[in-house]
Amino acid sequence: MNQFPMTLEGAKKLKKELEYLKNIERPKITKAISEARSHGDLKENAEYHAAREQQSFCEGRIKEIESKLSYAQIIDITKITPSKKVVFGSTVSLINLKTKSKISYKIVGEDEADLKKKLISISSPIARGLVGKKEKEIAYIDTPRGIAKYKILKVQYI
Repeated sequence: MNQFPMTLEGAKKLKKELEYLKNIERPKITKAISEARSHGDLKENAEYHAAREQQSFCEGRIKEIESKLSYAQIIDITKITPSKKVVFGSTVSLINLKTKSKISYKIVGEDEADLKKKLISISSPIARGLVGKKEKEIAYIDTPRGIAKYKILKVQYI
């Protein structure tokens, strides 16, 4: 499996979730399974089956997170020498030249993307159109509504 980029914040978030699943959720599920077993016949024990399903989901998520972290190429954008160039992890302020609306995005790994928080995936059309460009350059982004023109106002490594 290839390495994939992840911001330092994204790695911290995954590690925190992993710790929660291993230290809080897993013991809670184990206790629920034990309690459900004590109620007798497991064939028709809905609590037992629900707890086992929860356990399966939890263990699957733990394995998924461990795998992602083991293959992650963690990038701390604050350690990169600023060059005013859009790179993975940078925060980009843009203006849509047609609508004159301004927006800022941080370019992150696929698992970290959250449009509501202005975090866009490195593989998204917007990020692909921005990466490598510098402040004051125009980026042409292919969207479902046609080509959008954005001017890069500011690139920050925060």
